[in-house]
Amino acid sequence: MKLLTIFTPTYNRAFCLDNCYQSLIRQTSKDFVWLIVDDGSTDSTKQLVDEWLQEKKIEIRYVWQENVGMHGAHNTAYELIDTELNVCIDSDDYMPKDAVEKINHFWRKYGSEKVSGLIGLDANTNNEVIGTRLPETLKSSTLFHLYNEHGVTGDKKLVYRSELTKQHRYPIFQNEKYVGLAYKYYMLDKEYEMLLLNEVLCCVEYLQDGSSLNMFNQYRKNPKGFAFYRKELMKLPFAGLAYKFRQAIHFVSSSLLMNNKNFLKENPSKALTIIAIPFGIILYFYILLKTRVSQG
Repeated sequence: MKLLTIFTPTYNRAFCLDNCYQSLIRQTSKDFVWLIVDDGSTDSTKQLVDEWLQEKKIEIRYVWQENVGMHGAHNTAYELIDTELNVCIDSDDYMPKDAVEKINHFWRKYGSEKVSGLIGLDANTNNEVIGTRLPETLKSSTLFHLYNEHGVTGDKKLVYRSELTKQHRYPIFQNEKYVGLAYKYYMLDKEYEMLLLNEVLCCVEYLQDGSSLNMFNQYRKNPKGFAFYRKELMKLPFAGLAYKFRQAIHFVSSSLLMNNKNFLKENPSKALTIIAIPFGIILYFYILLKTRVSQG
């Protein structure tokens, strides 16, 4: 049994998926499985993967499903993964050649059931760390506290114990294709910290059609998913009042976008949400304005 599953959710990304594949066949350690979850691609993704399967350079598992969105592809991946650890590498990203070796060596030395996994660094294509490095004074932390108490910024690479990521399945909402992936991570933060590894594990290239550059359109198209996400974040026991207030503002705007008149009855903090209503209304109209501009 191999230690690590690298899983890649993909949707019509045949044009860039080869970069990820090339980085994996260059890995100094082959102690991993590459699981590709094809979320309903209609391009040449399957033919490309078939060619790689014939090459037999690394162990590849491929599954195709109807398109349900990134979080739905994550659900499928977590159901199928049978290794101790897993990490998501997106279809437009790639791994430095020693990333798997660093993950496996670090986990075998320091890993335990007392933590949920480890956190490494993302870098851009010029090998510059995205945001800040991890605090050198800490050996472990929750993801939430890194960003909200220790001043960490920028995307980081998360490697989780697979038995834990099978928990807290992302909900699927009809006619919507987005739920914040951090929902699962923050749920696990309630019980575990993560080990910190100040090494680059993934190189990231943001594409123009990536969700990170189209968030306002995501708000408009997926209000149920965002309302669920914000409501769950408002429940976090370790979150401060200012953080929960921001979530309440977004919860109000998402509720308005989905025309949910009962949102006050459905949230965990009515008083905070009432205070957030004027700000949520402003955000609601701002989202409408931004999406009209982008569509125009």
